[in-house]
Amino acid sequence: MPATVQSVVTIAREGEIAVVTVDNPPVNALGQALRQGLWDAAVALDADPAVRAVVLICAGRTFIAGADVREFGKPPMEPHLPDLVNRIEAAAKPWVAAIHGSALGGGYEMALGCRFRVALDSASVGLPEVSLGIVPGASGTVRTPRLAGVAAAVDLVTGGKPVKAAKARALGLVDAVVSGDLRAEAIAFARDALTKPLPLPISQRPVSAPEPGFWAEQETAITKRAKGEAAPLRALACIRKAVEAPFFDALAFERETFLSLRGSDQAAALRAVFFAERAAPRPVHLGDVRPLPLAKAGVIGGGTMGAGIAAALLDAGLPVVLVERDAEAVARGLANLGAIFEGGVKRGKLTEAQAAAHMAGVTGTTDYAALHDADLVIEAVFEEIGVKRAVFAQLAAACRSDAVLATNTSYLDPRLIVGGLANPARFIGLHFFSPANVMKLLEIVPVPETAPETLATGFALARALNKIPVEAGICEGFIGNRILKRYRAAAEALVRGGTTIAAIDAAMRGYGFAMGPFEAQDLGGLDIAFLQREGARAAGQAVPETLGDILVRAGRKGQKTGGGWYDYAPGARAPLPSTGVAALLAPHVTPGAAAMEGAAIADHLVAEMAAEGRTILAEGIARHPSDIDLVEIHGYGFPRWRGGPMHATARRG
Repeated sequence: MPATVQSVVTIAREGEIAVVTVDNPPVNALGQALRQGLWDAAVALDADPAVRAVVLICAGRTFIAGADVREFGKPPMEPHLPDLVNRIEAAAKPWVAAIHGSALGGGYEMALGCRFRVALDSASVGLPEVSLGIVPGASGTVRTPRLAGVAAAVDLVTGGKPVKAAKARALGLVDAVVSGDLRAEAIAFARDALTKPLPLPISQRPVSAPEPGFWAEQETAITKRAKGEAAPLRALACIRKAVEAPFFDALAFERETFLSLRGSDQAAALRAVFFAERAAPRPVHLGDVRPLPLAKAGVIGGGTMGAGIAAALLDAGLPVVLVERDAEAVARGLANLGAIFEGGVKRGKLTEAQAAAHMAGVTGTTDYAALHDADLVIEAVFEEIGVKRAVFAQLAAACRSDAVLATNTSYLDPRLIVGGLANPARFIGLHFFSPANVMKLLEIVPVPETAPETLATGFALARALNKIPVEAGICEGFIGNRILKRYRAAAEALVRGGTTIAAIDAAMRGYGFAMGPFEAQDLGGLDIAFLQREGARAAGQAVPETLGDILVRAGRKGQKTGGGWYDYAPGARAPLPSTGVAALLAPHVTPGAAAMEGAAIADHLVAEMAAEGRTILAEGIARHPSDIDLVEIHGYGFPRWRGGPMHATARRG
C-alpha cells in the first residue's frame, strides 16, 4: 500500500525507485496543500536508505499545470514555490519529472528542480507567466538559460508560448521523449541514470553569455511585439541577470520582479481576462443543457467570410458542404478555401498533407439537397435581408427539421431573417469575425424562439473551433459593432473639434491598439460602413451624415482606392497625411476649436466605448461587463493587457 504524505501526494516504491504521485484534480494546480505534500515527500524520501532515485508523476489528464488560480491575488503561503523547487533540487536522491499533458509555469519550474525531465511525446512544456502580466517566480528565468541556453530561454519566457515535447527535447528543455507507459518509461530512465555519473543540478551549471548586441536586439524586438505590455521586457531583464550574476542573486532578482508585477494594473487586467476567457465557453445560465451532436456542417456562400468559416470548421475536423449559387461561384469558393490552407502551409501552420486532407473534407455544390444530413448550416451570404430570407427558405426545404440553422449577419435583425421558418427553435445567429478561421471571437445571438439546446450547440461549436463565445442580445450591431459605431463617431467628433486624424490614430496606437480608428477604416474600406448607413437611409431611418460619407462620395474608400482618411503612394500601405482630406473636411471643423492631445485622446475614446458598454448592459444586450471586454479584445484589437474598456475604466475609477 502506498504511504500517504498528503491527500494530494502519495508515495509508492518500485524497488530502489520511489514514485511520488500528485493527484490534485482537475489540473494538479500547485496549491498550498500540494506544495506541502511535495516538501514532506522530499524529506521522507531523503531519510529512506532504500530509495536511490525518485520519479515525480501526476494522475489525471496533465502534469502540474501551474499555480492554483484560486490563490491569485492572495498572500502566498509557505512553503513558497521557489523554496520547494530548491528543496527538490537539493534532495539527496535525484528526482525525475515524468511529464504528460502540460507542464506550465510553476509546473515546469517544479520539473526544473528535478535532476531529469522525461516527457510523453504528446506533452508540452512552457512558462506562460507573461500572459498574466508577471514573470516566472520560482526560477524559470534563472534555470532555463542554464539548461537550454539564453536564446531558447528568451523565446520561451518572453513569448510565453508552450512547446511540444519533440521541440522541447531539441532545445534541451527535457532529457527524453517517450511513448506508451510513462510511469514504466520514467522508472526505467531513472534506473539507467543511476548507472552513470549524474549531471550537475541546474543551479550549478554554467551559462554562456550571448554575442555582443544580443540584449539590445532582443529588447528592440520585444518592445515592438509587446506594444506597451511590461512583463516581456521585465522577463528579458531577469534572464540577463541570470547570465550576468550568481545564481542566487539572479533568483532574488526574479522573485523581486515577480512580486512587483503581481500587484500591477497590467497583471490585474490580464487576470481578469484569463478568468473571463475561462468562463466564456460554458456559461452558467445554460446549466446542464446538453448541446446537439455536430458531425457534419454546411456553409452557404464561399466568399471571404464563408470560406473562412468553412476553413475553421475543417480545421476542427468537421466535414463541410459548401453551397454557392452557380458552378463558377462554387469554383471561386473552393479556390478561396484552398488559398487559406496554402497560406497555412507557407506559414508553417499546416503540412501539405494536412492541407490536402482539409480540402478533401469539403464538397462544393449548387444543390441544397446535399445538406440533407447536415447537423448545422451557417449562412454567410450578402448582407441583405431579402437574399438571406431566400437562403433560409431553401434551407427549410432541404435540411432536417432538427438541423441547427445559423446566420452570420453582423448588423441585420435575426428575427426578420427567421420570420416564417418552420421550427424556429433551431435558429441562431453566429457572428464570426473576418478572417473567420483566425479571429477568436464568436458572437452568439439567439432569437426569442431559440431553444436552450440550440444555444448550447452554439457554445459547443465555439469550443470545437477554439473560439471565445459571447452571447449577445438583438440590437443594431449587437455588442461589438455597436461599440465600434460609437467609437468611430467619437473619433470623428474629435476631428470636428480640431484634433487631427493622425493625432487620434497615434494616441490609440500609444494606448496599445495595432492601429487607430482611421487607419483601420482605410485598411478595411470606408465603403462597407457607408453602404450600411445608406441602406438604413433607404429604409427611412434618420442617419446623420458622417465625415466618412463625405470621403466615400468623393471617391476615397481607403487603401484600395489609393486614399481614404489618408493618402497612399502606389503599392504602399504607409498612411500619408492628406491635404485633399483636410480641404474636404475643413467646412465641418469648428473654427478655433481646442484640439485634444496625447493620452487624453485615448482616455476619452475608451470612455466612450465603456459608456456604450454600460448602455448595452442596461438594455440586457450583454450579460456581464467581462463579456463586453472579451468582444473588444478578441474582435476589435483592444489591448489585452488593458483588460478591455469596461475593466480599464472601472480600474481608473
